[in-house]
Amino acid sequence: MATEEFDLIILGGGPVGENVADRAVQAGLSAIIVESELVGGECSYWACMPSKALLRPAQALRAAQRVGGAAEAVTGALDVRAVLARRDGFASNWSDDGQVQWLNSAGIDLARGHGRLTGEREVTVTDADGATRVLKARHAVAISTGSDAVIPPIDGLRDASPWTSREATSAQEVPDALAIIGGGVVAVEMATAYASLGSTVTLIARGELLGSMEPFAGERVAAGLRGLGVDLRTSTGTTSVRRDPSGVTIALDDGSEITANEVLVATGRRARSDDIGLEAVGLTPGRWIQTDDTLRVPGMDWLYAVGDVNGRALLTHQGKYQARAAGDVIAARAKGETVDAAGWGRHAATADHAAVPQVTFSEPEAASVGLTEHAAREAGNAVRVVDYDLGHVDGARLYEDGFEGQARLVVDTERDVILGATFVGPGVAELLQAATVAVVGEVPISRLWHAVPAYPTMSEVWLRLLEAYGRDSA
Repeated sequence: MATEEFDLIILGGGPVGENVADRAVQAGLSAIIVESELVGGECSYWACMPSKALLRPAQALRAAQRVGGAAEAVTGALDVRAVLARRDGFASNWSDDGQVQWLNSAGIDLARGHGRLTGEREVTVTDADGATRVLKARHAVAISTGSDAVIPPIDGLRDASPWTSREATSAQEVPDALAIIGGGVVAVEMATAYASLGSTVTLIARGELLGSMEPFAGERVAAGLRGLGVDLRTSTGTTSVRRDPSGVTIALDDGSEITANEVLVATGRRARSDDIGLEAVGLTPGRWIQTDDTLRVPGMDWLYAVGDVNGRALLTHQGKYQARAAGDVIAARAKGETVDAAGWGRHAATADHAAVPQVTFSEPEAASVGLTEHAAREAGNAVRVVDYDLGHVDGARLYEDGFEGQARLVVDTERDVILGATFVGPGVAELLQAATVAVVGEVPISRLWHAVPAYPTMSEVWLRLLEAYGRDSA
């Protein structure tokens, strides 16, 4: 069997793998992506794009209903079939033709099939018919296989054929009743979407909602979900699940039972690394693949793990950020350049440590970057917390009648810089990039006073937060 050689082999053709390949090819390397499903990956077909397409129509309708003058013009209900059709369009009707055309235009090769490491710098690809081809990398192999939904060991759950985020974002019918197990981003967003689409939704969470964010974020989102009619069962465990011809029954640890047509499991993710040949290079299948800040696996000068599979920050934008760094560093090392894994240069992915932005497109939106108050204090920082009611900002009140929301800055008082920021309320996602720049750039509070927000916009909250912090550093 002939061996085909490329400078770089990428396992996984999602947005992360595409960006690694593109960056390397632009630097003059040859690259091939190995993909067993759809080129474009989870984000394009079963996560970011279809989920936000499901959420946006109801969000736009609610926004209109909350503005006098527009509210009087809104006379119809949400058109569910039209929402699903629009979602299908954003998922390219689950066809990757467009993505494959892009690969061709970018000069990136594609191998359809399941790839496994079979030796140092070697990947064997098995296609749908069982035929194999062996690929050899001159310089590097990058693993970008992503993650899968966790199915927890709840009695009867796996046998009940639960939905994961894949089924929830691609469903062609809206169930009359949907039960959701989990309290994180996927659980909250899908509760928002399906309640808006007409399902009777019950959300069951062992703790409170959005536990990785500031507590007020989960509290406000919980209130918003209740306003949509969601039955919230927080601080509640699930003991068993069973399915019969009429649907599913979920038994809870408080002795009650929930019945629904479908049950969605949204309790976390696991590395998609259990069948890619890690054992052939001395790594343990099924685990997150540890890397340094250049995304290289310690002890192997040729192997990289990029995106969800390394467990650093399970977000598409963070994976693409890592991919840009990894593609650059692979190309630099291929040319004999010395690359330092430390620092803030483009060859290192350091933002994953303390400056990760994330938006939960719930009702209301919750957006955050950097450290929470608790995390900042745990890290030993001298912390001051500044809160402000977004409803007191003129731009927010113009945005929506009766606007409700909250903003928080977590400030390191010794260095006079922002460690974290959280915003909750309608439309707050667009506030997040300014906060991200402030956190990543470690912009002193004394300089932020001179970043004047336009009036009347929601961004005026920055001025109000600085005023609340005090003028002594101006």
